[in-house]
Amino acid sequence: MKDKIKKISHIRQKLKDGKNSIGSWMQIPHASIAEIMGDSGYDWVAIDLEHGSISVQQLPDLFRAIELGGTLPLARLAEGKLKDCKHALDAGAAGVIVPMIENAEHLASVVSYCCWPATGKRGVGFSRANLFGKYFDDYKKEAQAPLIVAMIENVSAVKDLDSILKVEGLDAILIGPYDLSASLNKTAQFDDPEFKHLMSQILLSAQKAKIPCGIHVVEPSREQLESRILEGYQFLAFSIDAVMLQKAAQFNQLGN
Repeated sequence: MKDKIKKISHIRQKLKDGKNSIGSWMQIPHASIAEIMGDSGYDWVAIDLEHGSISVQQLPDLFRAIELGGTLPLARLAEGKLKDCKHALDAGAAGVIVPMIENAEHLASVVSYCCWPATGKRGVGFSRANLFGKYFDDYKKEAQAPLIVAMIENVSAVKDLDSILKVEGLDAILIGPYDLSASLNKTAQFDDPEFKHLMSQILLSAQKAKIPCGIHVVEPSREQLESRILEGYQFLAFSIDAVMLQKAAQFNQLGN
């Protein structure tokens, strides 16, 4: 329990110091894959509850497997509702990545849902997160300030971004490029000037507010990752378990 708090603090300090925190993404609900991902040197691995086929019941085993390698388990929620926050954090997530944040009020509600009183209004109780009461007192500190990352994925969120970046408890923002481009009716048109301008606007606003900005580098390309780091992104998700497997498994790439 104390080790998890140290890892959360370590990531926060890295980001505060202007360094990068690189994690990865999981959509395949299997503990062996989680164990491999957790032992691959990432700061964190996020379990995808929005687009993956992963149930709440599978979270404890996936989180345990990730933690075996010394990696911090996060959850990308399906939605930022109280039930979603409670289920993921009670199962042992060290923090949440929240999709489709709309405005500052929306994010403030999510922060409240993620934290125990007095900081928030998440229900207090025994759960896997505190080993069903054994580490209840130790968990009180973690439950006051889990890692919280807001996904900026819509033009409407960009319009309220300055207010979003001021919400207490926010650790970083993460751009969702597919949904962001879709909100412009230009799905996956990443070279479109309007989309590129919007991306630059988000990054610049975050830098001015001194809130780390992140992005998901979907392709398992170190060149793309390094390019994003040079652009100024700090909180980076590197590819997805399924995409890595798909790319490595392509027989036609062997020249046959």
